[in-house]
Amino acid sequence: MAAEFLVMLYEYSPLFYITIISVCFIITVAVVLGWFGFDVPIILRISDETESLIPVPERKMVQVANPFALEIGSTVGKATVTGLSLLAYCLEDCVLCCFWGCEVHALQTALQNHQRGPRLSTTWQFQDALEFSYHHCHSFNYQKDKKEECFTRMPPELGVTDFGMLPRDRYPLVAVLMLTNPETRDNYNIMASVTVLHIPDDKYRISARILFQYLLTAHGNVYDLKPLFMSADISNFSGTAEPSTSKTGVGLQHKPLDETREQSESSMEWPDNQVRDCVVCQNAAINRVMLPCRHACVCDSCVRHFQHCPICRAFVIESFVLSNQPSHDEEDNLTENLNG
Repeated sequence: MAAEFLVMLYEYSPLFYITIISVCFIITVAVVLGWFGFDVPIILRISDETESLIPVPERKMVQVANPFALEIGSTVGKATVTGLSLLAYCLEDCVLCCFWGCEVHALQTALQNHQRGPRLSTTWQFQDALEFSYHHCHSFNYQKDKKEECFTRMPPELGVTDFGMLPRDRYPLVAVLMLTNPETRDNYNIMASVTVLHIPDDKYRISARILFQYLLTAHGNVYDLKPLFMSADISNFSGTAEPSTSKTGVGLQHKPLDETREQSESSMEWPDNQVRDCVVCQNAAINRVMLPCRHACVCDSCVRHFQHCPICRAFVIESFVLSNQPSHDEEDNLTENLNG
């Protein structure tokens, strides 16, 4: 009887047919979006739903000490293949090797060999891993705790004025920092710092800049350093800041270099004279970095109320702390307990 009634409605009521199709379409779309993990735009949510948001998971950080720091020196605006100044700072005595015109394939192969085979702990081992696939190598020795600037250049007699058209098979400059004394290598998990730089030449006049920075560890891991995005007036907090001896933490992902470059997010403390307030509450200091967009803009208390970055509106998968200082709410609770 019910089936006959539905058949009768289907035959004589077009509105019933349209309603059934619409309901099936809405259910199908909702199931597909939920299956693939698409998030509902925040403008469609009601205000009462804000309190029920799932907190953004926190990435567990690994505490390491990075003894190397390298940045482009005072000739950043005048750098060419005829010369470039590099500013290095090391916690221990180290050696800086500048490989001009290093082949891309040779560098990637050397990094993979560090993961699979013998560790690249000396400059000679690194040169052998590159199979001498570069135009020129220039070395400098640095003493511990001294921030010194060196000048490296491509020899004019080589006659190299550019590194070809895109896509290039050679990096203009690869700078490698390694510890000099074997006894100090046991004190650090990080064995070497590899910095890939772009140098303007006759083909491309783009200013000198750092393209990639890798950290090689004693356990055979290769970590790709990533910059953090923050307020433009904070110049002291960057990926090329001086190495920290407090071991504040570095977030690391363990994946083979063949599949994807490993990432690491620096977790250094803000300088006392450059603390910035949270963009949401304007009451506490910025202490959280959103991932994967890497915007540092909120405090520990506000991060739990957002699933989208307040700056770029990107969906936040996880976050990590910049320092291990207690949050504003924890400080209030501690004060109340002390007063009580």
